[in-house]
Amino acid sequence: MALKHSYTLLAPVYDAMVSGPLDFYREKSLARLTDTANKNILINGIGSGLDIPHLPVDAHYVGTDITPAMLQRAEKRAEKYIAGSALDISFQIADSQALPFENESFDVIVMHLILAVVPKPELALQEACRVLKPGGTIYLFDKFIKPGQIALVRRMLSFFIRHIATRTDVVFEHVLQSCPQLEVISDEPALAKGWFRLIELQKKI
Repeated sequence: MALKHSYTLLAPVYDAMVSGPLDFYREKSLARLTDTANKNILINGIGSGLDIPHLPVDAHYVGTDITPAMLQRAEKRAEKYIAGSALDISFQIADSQALPFENESFDVIVMHLILAVVPKPELALQEACRVLKPGGTIYLFDKFIKPGQIALVRRMLSFFIRHIATRTDVVFEHVLQSCPQLEVISDEPALAKGWFRLIELQKKI
């Protein structure tokens, strides 16, 4: 089953699946968004819009997702939140592995729980790098196994669920090798003894 179709089925219960303990780290990740006035920011894989309440209101945002059902939920959440704020956000159906934007379109890119979901994370990171301006920043919050880590259960689990929900076998360092233009600014362990990580990348000038 393609992820687009599986996430259509998961959309009604998605918030319950990924909220709870993840909320704190989602908010912590977005707290890294500073000096955002008039910046163009891509929320790449916005899902149901759980990031929206934590976004600074002085930037211009584009939220993308490959699943219309998820994007509809994000739009509804934005309508509710925008009613009391000046948040400037638009939405577009898009595949993170083939973004429909010109090169160097965004100052900042947020990728929460998306890089370890897509079938080809290397391609998704390459696309993010392509549409990011030189000197721009990518903020990641996701789950990655460490280089050389056996993680047998996670690797086996990925074999069964990678086509319907998420991957559990992605090694971030291997993915990063496909994008020599990006350098790691910070890499902080989060949940599950560092399986989930908060990572900040910057595109070289």
